Amino acid sequence: MSGVDKHQVKAFLLQLQDAICEQLTSVDGVAQFVEDEWQRELGGGGRSRVLKDGGVFEQGGVNFSHVFGDKMPASATAHRPELAGRKFEAMGVSLVLHPKNPYVPTSHANVRFFVAEKEGEAPIWWFGGGFDLTPFYPFEEDCQHWHQVAKDLCAPFGDDVYAEHKKWCDDYFFLPHRNETRGIGGLFFDDLNQWGFDKSFQYMQAVGNGYLDAYLPIVHKRKSLEFGSRERDFQLYRRGRYVEFNLVYDRGTLFGLQSGGRTESILMSMPPLARWEYSYQPEENTPEATLYSDYLKPRDW
Repeated sequence: MSGVDKHQVKAFLLQLQDAICEQLTSVDGVAQFVEDEWQRELGGGGRSRVLKDGGVFEQGGVNFSHVFGDKMPASATAHRPELAGRKFEAMGVSLVLHPKNPYVPTSHANVRFFVAEKEGEAPIWWFGGGFDLTPFYPFEEDCQHWHQVAKDLCAPFGDDVYAEHKKWCDDYFFLPHRNETRGIGGLFFDDLNQWGFDKSFQYMQAVGNGYLDAYLPIVHKRKSLEFGSRERDFQLYRRGRYVEFNLVYDRGTLFGLQSGGRTESILMSMPPLARWEYSYQPEENTPEATLYSDYLKPRDW
């Protein structure tokens, strides 16, 4: 396949899912991931792992999927007409963690590989992924740590990679109808193939492996902070933004649903509880107001 080794990519993704689940189970200390293996009628399948009602995480999911088919979804060929008439494979690990404690941020990570093939022609392929953080009661030192890990893992791949992929993340995880970012960002990349297969794959691995380095120190630092009904209500209100983004804007969710993916696994990212409030405005000079004024817009960390 012209130097493109999809079997090597799949082996890494399966190992990554195992490693992340093992570490998260240890951190949670109460709940275990329940695995649900599934098959896709149109081709492929995956294994979804979900943890519920844990000591730290109210709900979390770490999914592996590998789907394939003879025809691309209409949403893909509309943006990439050169994919028409090609068989495709898409594989990846995607995870979302919704902690119990409002002082622990929600986090998301995803790494993926796509290849489309046609007999007699070179394959069209790319990597994508990233990770982003969604705090409700942010601490500046946590945000700086998150972005420092991101910057450090990007450094071996080029001087401009962090700045470019941070900006891409800020732009992507943005809710136009709210005029706010979903959180404090991180890294986001897609359509990565210009470095060649080996270097692009190495970068995808660095992002996948770097996620817990960025997230777990924050979890350990904040998981035991005391909170009350005020913080819990605000956490549930802000979780509503997560729902809005994933159902309206997220490309992975839309691709999964339109390509006949497994609905339960695709919507695993939804929080177990969320709420909406008409015309909510935070009171001035409160921690809730600080989230809006200082954190829900792109910043140089």
